[in-house]
Amino acid sequence: MSKERIQKIQAFIAKENLDGLIISRLVSIRYLCGFTGSAGLLIVQPNRAWFLTDFRYQEQSKKQVKGARTIITKGETIAALKELTQFHDKNLRYGYEADYLLANDLTRLKENLPGAILIPTVDAVELSSIIKDKDEIEDTQQAVDIGDVAFERILNILKPGIREMEVAAELEYQMRMLGSDRPAFETIVASGYRSALPHGIASKKKIAKGDFVTFDFGATYNGYVSDMTRTVVIGKATARQKKIYGIVLRAQKAGIRKVGPRVETQAVDAAARNIIDRAGYKKYFGHGTGHGIGLFVHSKPRLGPRSTEILKKGMIVTVEPGIYIPKWGGVRIEDDILVTATGRRILNQAPKNLLEV
Repeated sequence: MSKERIQKIQAFIAKENLDGLIISRLVSIRYLCGFTGSAGLLIVQPNRAWFLTDFRYQEQSKKQVKGARTIITKGETIAALKELTQFHDKNLRYGYEADYLLANDLTRLKENLPGAILIPTVDAVELSSIIKDKDEIEDTQQAVDIGDVAFERILNILKPGIREMEVAAELEYQMRMLGSDRPAFETIVASGYRSALPHGIASKKKIAKGDFVTFDFGATYNGYVSDMTRTVVIGKATARQKKIYGIVLRAQKAGIRKVGPRVETQAVDAAARNIIDRAGYKKYFGHGTGHGIGLFVHSKPRLGPRSTEILKKGMIVTVEPGIYIPKWGGVRIEDDILVTATGRRILNQAPKNLLEV
C-alpha cells in the first residue's frame, strides 16, 4: 500500500514539473511510508523515495518503513542534507509542504540544499489520501466505536458540581482503556453559557443543574481519527432547550441525508443550514457543516456554503451543524459519515435524542 501511495505523490511531482517533494509533516510521512516516530524527513523523487531519520529510530524504521530507502543520518535530518550528494544537483526543483513547514526549517532547507529551487506546494499528500481504502475505513470505524463507547461510559459520572476538565480527563482515560492511541484533538467539554463556544476546551467551570453540556472529542486507532459531538442536559430540559436541540437535530439529519457520491459539498451544507436559517437562527450558526477526516483531523473535503468539492465513494466526512447563543448556551451534534457507492453509512451508533442526565 505504501508503494501505491508514494506513486500518487510521484504523479503529483510529474504534474507540477518538480524533481522531488520534501515531506516534513509526520502524519504525512506515516501515511506514505508507515513511519510512526517523531523525527524524520521523506523525499519523494520521480523514480524513488528516501526516508531520513536519526540513530534513535534505526531499528524502528527497519520494521515500519515501506516504499522508501532509509538513510540513518549522523545528526538532525535537515542538517544532514548538506552531506547527501544525491540531492545536490544544480537547479533541482523541490516542492515542500508550505502549510506545515516552519519558516526556520525552510531557511535551513535552503542552506543545506544550496543548489535547489524550493517550490511551495499545498495539499499534495492530503488530496492523495482523501479516498480511503478498506483498511483505512476499518481503522476509522474502530476509532469511531471507541468514541461511542467512551461517551456512553462518561454519562454515568455527569452530575452537578463536577468540573468540565474532570469530565474531559475521564473521557480521554476511557478512550485509552478502549484502545485509542491518543485523543484525536484537545477534548471539548463546554457547559452552560460556555456551550455557546464552538471550541470550548474543557475548563475549571463546574457543571450545574440545567446546563447544556457539549462534548466534542475523538479517538485515534492505528493513526486514524474519529470526531463526534453530542450535547446533553443535566437534569430536565427546558422548553427552549428542547426547541433549539430539535432544530439542530433536524438540520444534522438533513445534512446526512444529502451525503452521497457525486454530491457537491455545499449542497450538504445548504441542506443543514437552511433548516437553521428558516427557524430564525441564521446568525447563530457561523461555521461550516463538516469536513473530511482520516489520518488528518480536519482535511478535505470541506462542507461549507462556498465549498465546491464533489463527494466520492470512500470519503469520510463529518456533519456537524450547531446553534450557539451567547450568554445562554449552544447545541452541536456531529457524526462521521462514509460515502458509499449508493449513498452513505453513518459510522456512529451513539444516541442522538436529547439526553437528560
